[in-house]
Amino acid sequence: MSLTLPNILTFLRLLAAPGLAIMFLYFHRPWADWLALILFIGAAVTDWFDGYLARAWRQETKLGAMLDPIADKAMVIIALMVIVGYSSMSPWLVLPATVILFREVFVSGLREFLGDVAGTLRVTQLAKWKTTAQMVAIAVLFSQGIFEHALGLSAEGMDPDLFERTLMGTGADPDGLRWKLEGMEWTGRIGLWLLWLAAGLTLLTGWDYLRKALPHLKEE
Repeated sequence: MSLTLPNILTFLRLLAAPGLAIMFLYFHRPWADWLALILFIGAAVTDWFDGYLARAWRQETKLGAMLDPIADKAMVIIALMVIVGYSSMSPWLVLPATVILFREVFVSGLREFLGDVAGTLRVTQLAKWKTTAQMVAIAVLFSQGIFEHALGLSAEGMDPDLFERTLMGTGADPDGLRWKLEGMEWTGRIGLWLLWLAAGLTLLTGWDYLRKALPHLKEE
């Protein structure tokens, strides 16, 4: 086993994936949201660095090639589970999250079945864009969760207009509250749009892998 710096970064990213869920088990919100967001962004940055360093230093190894996609998939899947479980937008997030999870499981199963032939299913540029879109969407949705909890909207799902009138009656700053409400609304919309974009790219890449694998699935 080659413990190069790129491999160490990949291994740390793999360990960070379950850390997203652990943040919500041991920390109260919004601290859990902040820590999960920081952990996720840090892991996403190492995803770029470990690949760049491995190529630049000629330290590409079989271990890194195996761990890198596993770490990416674990990070995305666990992050989506946490977001769907804790976000008040979860009904709207379920379908794109399901598409992404289904594709990741399907392609992983396809690669496992093909075995040595799976080398023909190389990572395409479109798949890299898909991963980038997923990472950005998840980071934005974690940010939306911070807004939600800061306003106390995540658990109750209270209508923003009703919540604003309620707080105005307690002497809260209406302009500051309105800014937070608008920030939560727009962050949620952008995150949802990005997640749907990621789901669309996920479907395209899944179909591309299936198309390339079909010749190897034919009976003798």
